Amino acid sequence: MQNAPKIISIILNTNRKIDTLACIQSIEDNQYPGMQILVLDNASTDGSVEEINAIFPHITILNLEENKGYAGNNNIGLTYAIKQNPDWVFVLNEDIILAKDAFEQMMLAVQDRSEVGILGPLVYHFDDPETIQSAGGTFTKGGDSLHLGQNLKDKGQYQDPYEVAWISGCAIGIRMKAIAQAGLIDERFFYYWEETDWCFRIKEQGWKALVVPKARIWHKGVQKNYLPSPNVTYYATRNRLLFYKKHKTSITIWFSTIWEFAKTILSWTLLPKWKSRSEHRDAKVQGIVDFLFQNWGQRKVKVK
Repeated sequence: MQNAPKIISIILNTNRKIDTLACIQSIEDNQYPGMQILVLDNASTDGSVEEINAIFPHITILNLEENKGYAGNNNIGLTYAIKQNPDWVFVLNEDIILAKDAFEQMMLAVQDRSEVGILGPLVYHFDDPETIQSAGGTFTKGGDSLHLGQNLKDKGQYQDPYEVAWISGCAIGIRMKAIAQAGLIDERFFYYWEETDWCFRIKEQGWKALVVPKARIWHKGVQKNYLPSPNVTYYATRNRLLFYKKHKTSITIWFSTIWEFAKTILSWTLLPKWKSRSEHRDAKVQGIVDFLFQNWGQRKVKVK
């Protein structure tokens, strides 16, 4: 495409050498004019840095000194990218594969839409490539975040670009002008709900979030049979409440969520069929307590 906007793609890698190399190759296969790729390496010990340097010597690698989670780690990349003055920055998980025209399709979709500040592709399951993982994000009536189209077969139900509440953090593009207004990712989240908050803050500045179905990617994480760990339960609980606090959520949703949490904790405590959920119960309780005491960042797990 002519006069292609300048893009920097940021990939966070933690001992995922094979996945990261495949992700980089899929970006390279896009042959997008002037694409810059930045890899953030989170103290990998699997030879990732050496292999990336050997195969893709033109790529910039930043070695992270400490693990600040999805939010803090990517902020280091975003701070670096801002100095390069791109038009768009894409934050990408290392375990995604992009279709060969993904970037072109997204840039074509926004070439006459200056109001769009957040951009995302249609995300499919890698292990079931015709099944949708995320067609953008919305919210339930109870205030929880929800992926549109999750686990539905692609039957052409998504065709033209459309607006959403938020974009999945596995592949999210942000216009640099929007970052300048709304700021970087809130590092208190560490991970989970951080992209939802980021999108919400950017939209509060008047920008729109757009999914481009013709831009496709395949994500290896969060498979259809995915079962979240207690850590995910912790972050999902604490950060959902942090999101509510930041964005002045209605009292109705607050009460609905508190009631939902209470029922869940009681069920996981009293009902024999949920005996196996005791670690999730403890994580949920810890998430609520840490929210109340404003313990942010990485979860602190007690060693038994």
